Amino acid sequence: MGGWMGKILDVNLTSGEITSKPLDMDMAQHYLGGRGLGARLLWDEVGADVDPLSERNVLIFTTGPLTGTGYQTSNRFSVSTKSPLTGTVLDANSGGYWGMQFKRTGFDGLIVRGKSPSPVYLEITPAGIHIKDASDLWGKRVRETTSLLGQNNNRRNVLCIGPAGENLSRIAAIMNDGERSL
Repeated sequence: MGGWMGKILDVNLTSGEITSKPLDMDMAQHYLGGRGLGARLLWDEVGADVDPLSERNVLIFTTGPLTGTGYQTSNRFSVSTKSPLTGTVLDANSGGYWGMQFKRTGFDGLIVRGKSPSPVYLEITPAGIHIKDASDLWGKRVRETTSLLGQNNNRRNVLCIGPAGENLSRIAAIMNDGERSL
């Protein structure tokens, strides 16, 4: 499998179901890298008629085969979705440690789908994956959320949104460790 872990984590926020599915290795090799893999997974998951702010849209986080290897810029990861601003494909990437830490949990990608009835966050560690209540984080700014999650969970790698994302602003961003935007 080379630099691939061979698994995609699929989280359905509507049902609370968390599943692991095999990564199609032919597809991974054909669409080389996190960005290509994310674009293909998005193509397979979301139809042209899907409203970007509906629960039918997905967020796809992907790493590439070099993520976490120590090569220059290899800690990058991608996020693919249907853009709320343009209604077309959105792909963003970021550096830092999140991609490497995610890869160490044994997955190449994460698909987040559905809509939770209440605010939640996803905790992903080598010990397990859990959907947790985020009511106490709702309305907080990104740096405060990042700080609280880092303290509460004894970790420092946090992806989160702030009030703009909570209010479905079409130009909101996902923030990586409080200072890198996606």
